[in-house]
Amino acid sequence: MKIRIVSLLSVLAAAVMPLHAQQCMTWDEAYRRADSLAARLTLDEKISMMRGYDKFFLPGVPDKGMPYIFTSDATQGLRLNLNLPDPTMIRQIDRSTAFPSPIMLAATFSPEMAYEYARAVGEECRASGVEVLLGPGMNIYRNSQCSRNFEYLGEDPYLAARMVERYVEGMQSTGTLACLKHFLANNTEWYRRRSNSIVDERAIHEIYTPAFVAGIEAGAATVMTAYNRLNGEWCGQSEYVINDLLRGEFGFRGLVMSDWRSIYDWGKVVASGLNVDMPGEDYFYLDGDIRGRVERGEFSESDIDRMIRPTIATAIAFGLYDRILSGDKYRPELLDSLPSHARTAYEVAAEGTVLLRNDGILPLDASGRSILLTGRWLDGLPRGGGPARVEGYDTVTPVDALKALGDVTVSKNPTDEELRNADIVIFTTGTNDTEAVERPFALPKADERAVRRAVELNPNTIVIVNSGSGIDMTAWSDRCAALIYGWYPGQNGYEAIADIIRGKISPSGKLPMTIERSFSDSPAAGSMPRGASFYDKVRNEHFIMPYDILYDESVLVGYRWYEYNGIRPLFPFGYGLSYTTFEIDRPCCGRSTATVSKGSPARISVRLRNTGERRGKEVIQLYVGENTPSVVRPPKELKRIHKVELDAGESATVEFEIGSDDLAFWDVQTHAWKTNAGEYTLYIGTSSEDIACTIPLKVME
Repeated sequence: MKIRIVSLLSVLAAAVMPLHAQQCMTWDEAYRRADSLAARLTLDEKISMMRGYDKFFLPGVPDKGMPYIFTSDATQGLRLNLNLPDPTMIRQIDRSTAFPSPIMLAATFSPEMAYEYARAVGEECRASGVEVLLGPGMNIYRNSQCSRNFEYLGEDPYLAARMVERYVEGMQSTGTLACLKHFLANNTEWYRRRSNSIVDERAIHEIYTPAFVAGIEAGAATVMTAYNRLNGEWCGQSEYVINDLLRGEFGFRGLVMSDWRSIYDWGKVVASGLNVDMPGEDYFYLDGDIRGRVERGEFSESDIDRMIRPTIATAIAFGLYDRILSGDKYRPELLDSLPSHARTAYEVAAEGTVLLRNDGILPLDASGRSILLTGRWLDGLPRGGGPARVEGYDTVTPVDALKALGDVTVSKNPTDEELRNADIVIFTTGTNDTEAVERPFALPKADERAVRRAVELNPNTIVIVNSGSGIDMTAWSDRCAALIYGWYPGQNGYEAIADIIRGKISPSGKLPMTIERSFSDSPAAGSMPRGASFYDKVRNEHFIMPYDILYDESVLVGYRWYEYNGIRPLFPFGYGLSYTTFEIDRPCCGRSTATVSKGSPARISVRLRNTGERRGKEVIQLYVGENTPSVVRPPKELKRIHKVELDAGESATVEFEIGSDDLAFWDVQTHAWKTNAGEYTLYIGTSSEDIACTIPLKVME
């Protein structure tokens, strides 16, 4: 078997072609038609197009052939807006699939899975008349205490970019528009409207924008700005963020909306390149007297024309107005695909579950053995909260799924004797993550005591962690018999977890972020201002002093930080165990120096062999590092991934191409990408720490 991984540019070229077919016309033609429609609007109608309608609708002027466009949350499934102020405006479906959290999707390390996941979500949107899904979320995992990490795709910009581009393609293949969010550097949730992310130019380009660029190049139609300030200005009214970066450098031509209630100055908004203030109702955040401002000469009607053009052009380019006016808004027949969507949700959970420790207890042979099931989640389904929450249907709880393992006794508060006497203990723990709060790296104290007690009393304890990001496990992770990271697995994900425990499936998930030993090791330590509290709900926001978050680590985010500073994490990025074993054969690499020159990539092949006794999947990860960099650079950075499935004894050759663009850094002197000539090293392995072989690489002038 031979598998070839080509260069990034050729991958993008292949990916963009089918997606662009979803547009009805070119952007230039869409803008010409938008100008024609806008010329028919009165000033008041134009002003109405600057603000959203009825909380979840993009603006429109139905009498002029521009109907309202329905938006809905979230990345991990369709949240049914059952509390719409005017429920007659939309025909809601009665159920939607609760998919695994996006960080679990990232843990699959499978862009193909991202496509199928998003396509399924998009079909449910089309069935329900949702024109724009408010996702994917793609803010980089910088801070393990950010309680919204479960909505995002991990710490590495390359991995996030590959997942995002396929997510966008899958979503928009259904006619549902994707919305890339939150632009830019929204990496904390504690009073996020009061936070100011101080980020340097290199980090912006190397870490925090590659996933957005990938989504734009994949054809994403809309972008949502972030709540926070970036280097002193709120993102939703920042000319640098929207006009300079998003529209200028990245060439985005679609609609840019604000996050809900996140702009404050109409003069700045009109100049910034933002198109729609969402949700558009008159809150205390923003004065609604736009006509008065025009009459006073603060900005002109032509400024408003410029602001609303992309909204109209995006609806035209993707055929939304025609779809709605022709009666094609709803596609109820797509609900016939719900069984296949549930299957996709199961498969994502199966491939995204990460086995972090196994002393040989798994796969579990439960015949003749008693199992005690206890912990935080038994009858309830672990899931992320806030607008991303999707209820799902036919939910399979942990008890439902794990009882099928055999002789299972369920006890919420087991005695010491029950814990000691059980042949096997399965302990569920984790965190309740939700938007708009920070939560501690530590488990709740009662949960921490309970899991320590379980592993002390019974060495055959299997711990399942359900969380949206890393937690402190240093006191017990090496004392349990097995440790499974199950994230928020969706409506039927615990069936997949049970199938992994029993050995029906060999685990293949990989950590899309580093799990530190202590939060003090993290570059985000100290991000919360003095006196801040965890789980502090947003209230009296204007009484909170604005505060700075210093991204002093610059490009050294995640595993880059830990490796550069010689800090050993608890579990490294890209790590995850299997029930079989794999070997990357050294003869396939490292024999000679590979060379790269402009227009001539290096081609590297490695041979992966399943040396175990059962079928399984492994993720080959290729990293690159510059040997003597001219600026601070990480020791290595992820540049290629490929997930391979092999039978016992089977092998496959995987070929990679690495070009000079893959080796570039952002040069703050020229404000452009730059690749130094000289010596580099390619690292090939199965995690950022587990490197099987290295290859010298030389970049020619």
